[in-house]
Amino acid sequence: MKYQLELQNICKSYGSLKANEDITLGIKPASIHALLGENGAGKSTLVKIIYGSLQSNSGTMKWCDQDYKPNSPFEAREKGLAMVFQHFSLFESLTVAENIILGLDGVGLDSDYIEQITKYSKQYGLNVNAQQVVGDLSVGARQRVEIIRCLMQEPKLLIMDEPTSVLTPQEVSDLFITLRKLAENGCTILYISHKLEEVRQICHQATILRGGKLIQNCNPQEHSKRELAEMMIGKKLINLARSNIKIGEDVFSINNLSKKSEEMFGVDLHDICLTVKEGSIVGIAGVAGNGQDELMHLLIGEKKSPEGVLIFKGKDIGKLNSHQRRQLSMFFTPEERLGHGAVADMKLDENMLLSRPQKSEMTNYGVINWQQVEMLTQRVITDFDVQTQSSKMLAQSLSGGNLQKFMVGRELIQNPDLLIVAQPTWGVDAGSENHIHQSLITLAEQGSAILIISQDLDEVLTLCEQVHVITAGKLSPAVDMQDNGLEKLSQLMVGGKSND
Repeated sequence: MKYQLELQNICKSYGSLKANEDITLGIKPASIHALLGENGAGKSTLVKIIYGSLQSNSGTMKWCDQDYKPNSPFEAREKGLAMVFQHFSLFESLTVAENIILGLDGVGLDSDYIEQITKYSKQYGLNVNAQQVVGDLSVGARQRVEIIRCLMQEPKLLIMDEPTSVLTPQEVSDLFITLRKLAENGCTILYISHKLEEVRQICHQATILRGGKLIQNCNPQEHSKRELAEMMIGKKLINLARSNIKIGEDVFSINNLSKKSEEMFGVDLHDICLTVKEGSIVGIAGVAGNGQDELMHLLIGEKKSPEGVLIFKGKDIGKLNSHQRRQLSMFFTPEERLGHGAVADMKLDENMLLSRPQKSEMTNYGVINWQQVEMLTQRVITDFDVQTQSSKMLAQSLSGGNLQKFMVGRELIQNPDLLIVAQPTWGVDAGSENHIHQSLITLAEQGSAILIISQDLDEVLTLCEQVHVITAGKLSPAVDMQDNGLEKLSQLMVGGKSND
């Protein structure tokens, strides 16, 4: 058997949009095979066809040299396919064992079952306690639970969608050890990721899609990260540069912010202090689940803060809501896209209007200028390469990466005095990441203050002059990136202290 899974001339269209066009590829047994492409390149559609969530319009698939056309994920699992999704599907109030059993068919919760979880945990170095409540687990541990749930199905092919997007460098290393063990034991892995250096490290082959078409099959280890990115986007990357660093007066400060979380599994914040100046880009790094969500809710006005804690341009804004803060030229991009950053069942131009202050070119004495709304929405779509048919498409119709580009672009074009952005390039392709990073640098050069909250250490190292680390609701002092910054950050991210 040459290929575990073979696709021949797969096509999938949505009206005039060709999501997949004549895609032919083969995935070898016991290999780790990457699927790469820009946002909107057709990766998600192709994977859904493989996993039975969608059916192709034409083309054929073979699984272990037999015809294969699953009508549902259940049928795909019956054949030996499993998938770990980018967004975890776990219930925080249930135990590890209870969560795993919910994803399996015809399994009862008994001592034999608990032993099976322990067996897989030890065999692949996944290190989970079956009796522990999921809400108490780190993000990395939750991913291990998802993997064990898949392994309990004894898969022959495991699909992983952006598996390292919220992991620490150590957790990534641990995951790669697990994946290599799986491949050595005969499990084939289809690996979807925008982190190209990781692809080069772990994958034996890569298939690159662009615009729904197969562009190239290659060995990623024979190409640089930049070369892979340029294959994906079909053009040269911009060389990031910040030539005009002029740091001015304080724009925003947090003074001894403490807040008890109102969520069952939330994180309390303790004595957080931070200052962002004109023209500066300040970062907050840290592993997910260390208080970033609680902090963001306070910064954008969804939760109120005590008097004298949040100061913007000399004004106490702790009691102001999000709209009132936008009126002062304080803009935000939250991490959660649908339901938080955008309204799922509203059009893109309507979502554009929602985030604008009253005094903007989109409204005049309370009357909406829809022509101006359309023009600005189209500007974001064009400037940030948002893959959509028009500004009239619903937000929920966009892929995660394209919605991310729209949300960031929507805030950036306002040239705010302060921009607070969480995970600015979460789920976007290499070309779009490059463009967003340069846009943030340009905004800072124009005098805006920028605060970035990101789990991507490479991102904060690329953009920020100063970086804080948040662990267990506490914020470290600022680390100057010009002075052994990476070493200090690494110590702080694992809960240690820098040598200062």
